[in-house]
Amino acid sequence: MEIREYKTYHEREVLPLYISVGWTAYTDTPDVLRQGFEHSLLTFAAYEGEQLVGIIRTVGDGYTIVFIQDLLVSPSYQRKGIGSALMREILNRFSDVRQIQLSTDDTPKTLAFYNSLGFLKLSEIGCCGFMKG
Repeated sequence: MEIREYKTYHEREVLPLYISVGWTAYTDTPDVLRQGFEHSLLTFAAYEGEQLVGIIRTVGDGYTIVFIQDLLVSPSYQRKGIGSALMREILNRFSDVRQIQLSTDDTPKTLAFYNSLGFLKLSEIGCCGFMKG
């Protein structure tokens, strides 16, 4: 497995990855997803040979805040350390940024994963988050 910066959006490899994890809200509007990639702060991709198997995409200013917008790994490659490796790339690149945030499903599996990488729920540090419905 190789991790490299993802600089040029290729719909033919990105859409199947998003579909494989069921993120159809993204794939229903592929042009919006492309624009999101093109305006992202930094994106890393994991490849097995020439196959895209994982991606992490961030937004923000890169100095005071980084928001991890997407972290996904193809189901057949999950539980092999790819998500952790992608996250470490981001955490290393933005090690001086005070706020690195993300939103995710509130399940034991996702909580354990992000806790293992040093993330805490906002409520654990006296904060809360809001999202426009």
